[in-house]
Amino acid sequence: MARPLSVAIVGAGMGGLATAAALRRVGIDVTVYEQASQFARIGAGIQIGCNAMKVLRALGLERRMRDQSFYPRSWNNRDWRTGDVKFDMIFGESAEQKFGAPYLLAHRGDLHAALASVVPVECVRLSHKLVGLDETSDGVRLVFANGTNAVADAVIGADGVHSMVRDILFDTAPVKFTGRIAYRTTYPAALLGGAEIDDCTKWWGEDRHIVIYYVKPDRSEVYLVTSQPEPDFRIESWSAKGDVRELRASFEGFHPQVTQVLAACPDVHKWAIMDRAALDRWSVGNVSLLGDACHPMTPYMAQGAAMAIEDAAVLSRCLDGVARDGVADAFRRFEATRKERTTRVQETSHANIWLRERTDTSWVYGYDAWTVPLAT
Repeated sequence: MARPLSVAIVGAGMGGLATAAALRRVGIDVTVYEQASQFARIGAGIQIGCNAMKVLRALGLERRMRDQSFYPRSWNNRDWRTGDVKFDMIFGESAEQKFGAPYLLAHRGDLHAALASVVPVECVRLSHKLVGLDETSDGVRLVFANGTNAVADAVIGADGVHSMVRDILFDTAPVKFTGRIAYRTTYPAALLGGAEIDDCTKWWGEDRHIVIYYVKPDRSEVYLVTSQPEPDFRIESWSAKGDVRELRASFEGFHPQVTQVLAACPDVHKWAIMDRAALDRWSVGNVSLLGDACHPMTPYMAQGAAMAIEDAAVLSRCLDGVARDGVADAFRRFEATRKERTTRVQETSHANIWLRERTDTSWVYGYDAWTVPLAT
């Protein structure tokens, strides 16, 4: 009996763990290498689109995510000052019937923990920061900062916008700071003192916006994330603290629902929003990129993690039944299947006009990574 294909995945974020789960589903031997020493529950929300939920369903995670997440009536887009509705994207049962899966609002930590639960702990190596790759006759050799080495038939770089795998493979341009920053936080909804807020709303200002939604099924926790100009801020860190007084001042004059949410907000994180150009190619030999490592998204469509999760499903289909000498072709097939879609999402998100007015969303939420035709 032939030995199963062995795949090393660099990065244990959403894309890396989803890929590990999807590859194990087709009998591939996986090991995930993560530079962090432990998983941290960062205070952030995440929108899990119908397209991503179809992948999570096949990984056995739908019930868990339904139980832990908020099921919104809609994604409401409103004027920053008057509250007039620009476009109300209806979700709930009607969208679930139309697109084949629910649209959920979750705590990012809950989705990450769910994905981690379907990848055995013995498959994950923490405190492994990649510093080198070398393709040899025995496979691809990975070198880590802690002095250890590993060899696998194939390597997948799911290590995000600052991907070391990408930097080793390609002479890529550095990330571009967009001149915009974001504040974000989650906090107990009880701090609102009974004030009513919509299920999920994006408040569109003239040069800034704020998105507010619940992340728990009992409405016990609320999340907010902003985007606004601040050209000189260059810190890109999910753990950097911001000044909540500056946040409140920057949204002064917004609708009372916004100011109430900001008045109750106890603290925030702040990071610079960055962008990268799309890569011309995603793979070299038996090494490929995935997710933000090859098609990073600005956060204006809530589709960054969803694209990585879709990647995981399509890649597992391309690698299913493939031997080591067929991996390079499988990686090219994966790229050919995915690139048009990820580029379209990347460009649409960059424009930051998604749902600002009546929008055809079928091409995003109707996509099914398990059934989309693979490139030939």
